[in-house]
Amino acid sequence: MVERAYTEGEKSGLAVWTEDEAGPYQTTPYPGASWQPTGEPRRRPHEYVRRGTAKLLALFHPATGEVRARGVRRTTNEILHPWLKEQFEAILETLPERGAAPGAEESLAEWKSWQEGLSVKITLPKKLPPLRMLLVWDNLVGHLNAELLLWMFARAIMVLYTPLGGSWLNMSESIQRILARRALEGEHPRHPGQIIEWLEAAARGWNRDPTPFEWGGRRAGRRARARKRRHALGGSGACTRRPIRRRRSIIEKWRHASQTTH
Repeated sequence: MVERAYTEGEKSGLAVWTEDEAGPYQTTPYPGASWQPTGEPRRRPHEYVRRGTAKLLALFHPATGEVRARGVRRTTNEILHPWLKEQFEAILETLPERGAAPGAEESLAEWKSWQEGLSVKITLPKKLPPLRMLLVWDNLVGHLNAELLLWMFARAIMVLYTPLGGSWLNMSESIQRILARRALEGEHPRHPGQIIEWLEAAARGWNRDPTPFEWGGRRAGRRARARKRRHALGGSGACTRRPIRRRRSIIEKWRHASQTTH
């Protein structure tokens, strides 16, 4: 479902966003290059004081590359949920209409289509508005909050949870690494507030010239086509370019030789 959302969601008129919380980032020296005169490298202390940590909340829109980020000290529900609601309200105001509103049955069928094949499905309300947004995020306990889910369903937002060990399906992981690297590499933050300031500044800089993300891309398409041209072999992941002709067993040969011709 997540891969389908990345490849088909925007084409069908649905806004596809991802969300994740990154961190904690500590007040320690971070390795990395810095702009220093030749022969005068930046020196980092061998001792440091840990004065707390900071985390990063990130909502990411792969189709445009836009990221909505906020640095925080903690990621409890009391902090995360109000921020998500505020951001979703702002995002929904910018979304265009999807054209003619579908009927009640068609709308419900579209909602349910994003749960096909799941062993554990979310219980959807009986009355749902026409779908407008898909949200990809992990299945933390705080993300399963009933009050938050009902609030999102009422505003036409469908949730797609990544499976256990499937964080690689969340594109927010990639944008968070980029922001953290730009903000912290080669730096030594002295307190969590400084980390928060740098992370949010990196997000603002990214949004000045964002880069859209694609799922898989041309290289993945070439690999998929190549796999279709190959023939899998049992016992391992080996493949052949052409099918291997099976040798007949002795019994099959005997049966073939013993057939009557008249």
